[in-house]
Amino acid sequence: MADGRTALVTGGAGFIGSHLVDRLLSLGYRVVVIDDLSSGKLKNLNPAASFHHSDITQPASAEVFQMEQPDLVFHLAAQTSVPYSTRDPVKDSEVNVIGTLRMLEAARRHGVEKFIYSSTGGALYGEPKGDPCPDDHPVTPLSPYGMSKRMGELEMEFYQRIYRLNYTSLRYGNVYGPRQDPHGEAGVIAIFSRAMLEGKQPEIFGDGSQDRDFVSVDDVVEANILAIDRGDGMSMNIGTGQRTSINRIFEMLKDIIGFKWGPVHSAARLGDVYRISLESTRAQQELGWSAQVDLEDGLRRTVDYFRETAQAAM
Repeated sequence: MADGRTALVTGGAGFIGSHLVDRLLSLGYRVVVIDDLSSGKLKNLNPAASFHHSDITQPASAEVFQMEQPDLVFHLAAQTSVPYSTRDPVKDSEVNVIGTLRMLEAARRHGVEKFIYSSTGGALYGEPKGDPCPDDHPVTPLSPYGMSKRMGELEMEFYQRIYRLNYTSLRYGNVYGPRQDPHGEAGVIAIFSRAMLEGKQPEIFGDGSQDRDFVSVDDVVEANILAIDRGDGMSMNIGTGQRTSINRIFEMLKDIIGFKWGPVHSAARLGDVYRISLESTRAQQELGWSAQVDLEDGLRRTVDYFRETAQAAM
């Protein structure tokens, strides 16, 4: 229950964050958003939320806590591209390590009840030995992005241990759905959908046999909501437990859209994990969460969104 509480969502104009904002508002929370709009978009932002155009890497972002006095923090603002992190690991860490630390310190100073962190399962474990990868698998990231997200978790563990700041860390699979950026380097489903709808051949890095655990943004939002009152002091996977290849995603979208051509292949990308799916036993036990959205249904919803936005822009 919201009970008049205020929820602060960093990255609330972004793909996952904007869906979470919508859900929190529907539950009766007063919602505050911090976003620097580097990847988030104002069109995603629910006008019922209080918006602060601010950069989490800068000291001024902490002033929002003083102004708004949030009870809960959902920390989604991040640099999320694995290829970008390998090109500029310093910038990646500035956002994902220093930015997270600034948010944690502000949360501590202003008595936040709980800090709910959007982490990564897809980039945290490296090439996992288990299939699906369990919650307690050793963390051996292959990219600066994976390392920086793990540092955020370590920071939270420290703040709970020393300052008693409660947290839950949610380690997502490959999240997809409406509002995902089709022009970035992350989000293969959004990228493929937009390209096919525009009659362009999507680019597949490597041979396309690499497998991912694709989880719907709706399921991810539900995990965040459940973590408000559960899963204290824990990190847990949020995935379907199923592996799907990039080639399979291409074929499914091709059938849904009616696309007639094949993909264009290019060199594999540095830092990409080859094969992973996430076992979500801890989320099932502690949150009562499991993935509900069927992949084909989720792909159809995503394609419908991009088709509608393309028609609206005409």
